[in-house]
Amino acid sequence: MTTFDFIDSAKRTVELERQAVDQLLTQLDEQFVTACELILSSKGRIIVTGMGKSGHIGNKIAATLASTGSPAFFVHPGEASHGDLGMITHEDVVLALSNSGESSEIVAILPSIKRVGAPLIAMTGNLKSALALAGDAVLNCSVEKEACPHNLAPTSSTTVQLILGDALAIALLEAKGFSAEDFAFSHPGGSLGKKLLLKVSDIMHTGENLPLVDDAMLLKDVLVEITEKKLGLAVVTDQTGCFTGLFTDGDLRRTLNNPENPLEKPVRDVMHIGGTVIEADHLAAEALYVMEQKKITSLVILNKDKTPKGVIHLHDLIQAGMA
Repeated sequence: MTTFDFIDSAKRTVELERQAVDQLLTQLDEQFVTACELILSSKGRIIVTGMGKSGHIGNKIAATLASTGSPAFFVHPGEASHGDLGMITHEDVVLALSNSGESSEIVAILPSIKRVGAPLIAMTGNLKSALALAGDAVLNCSVEKEACPHNLAPTSSTTVQLILGDALAIALLEAKGFSAEDFAFSHPGGSLGKKLLLKVSDIMHTGENLPLVDDAMLLKDVLVEITEKKLGLAVVTDQTGCFTGLFTDGDLRRTLNNPENPLEKPVRDVMHIGGTVIEADHLAAEALYVMEQKKITSLVILNKDKTPKGVIHLHDLIQAGMA
């Protein structure tokens, strides 16, 4: 078997694509500003289209735009000629990708895009192409050489397209003031969405699920409440209903080391005075951070009058996928 230097080949590809990205830095100009302004002034969506490898990149760009506050979707140029052009309105902006700028499927729909009245942003490596000449803004994604040794397979050019699409999405994101919380709303199923959307109030134990006891209650009865609610603790209040402390599994172990019979004592004699509290509208991620910093497993949520509203346990955060 002939020995082949795979690492050398990989390094050559990376270097050629790095050079293409460096070249892109010098190609960013006022046309990029125009493209951003066209999108920001639009009342519709961004319709991304592209053929072949450019189409694959276009799909990703559309997804990135949509997830960062710029509603977008991909339309295949071949399908556009057979009815999907009806998805485009005069309020939309079209972003068309073609390295050559002469892809027949793209060129075929240019007159229809113009007829609809949708502004056209051309992303192409050929500034003299039909696509570039039709564009209201032209994003130059030309490269000197593909990473393919035959200078044929789209490699460096698609990398540049992808990065230029990311640059467009992030520039729009920053211009709109799109926040991390906004991002989370479009990613509710992801870990980021949970960290930025899930609040203490969403997972805390309240009402009948709250292990709540009076500080005069005998410890043997407190243990029944702890067992029934299955949180390994009891939230203790005074005679006015205000929070005074906690009795936990750890307190029980320490209490049982007492030679006297602790089960007949009121819980106020053996409980842990006070406890760490958090507000119901705080993020669950904040609750987890507090628990980790203080090395505790539960937090109490209080009403404004200091009466217990709920309790959140580390197990709740684990089940919610926070830890």
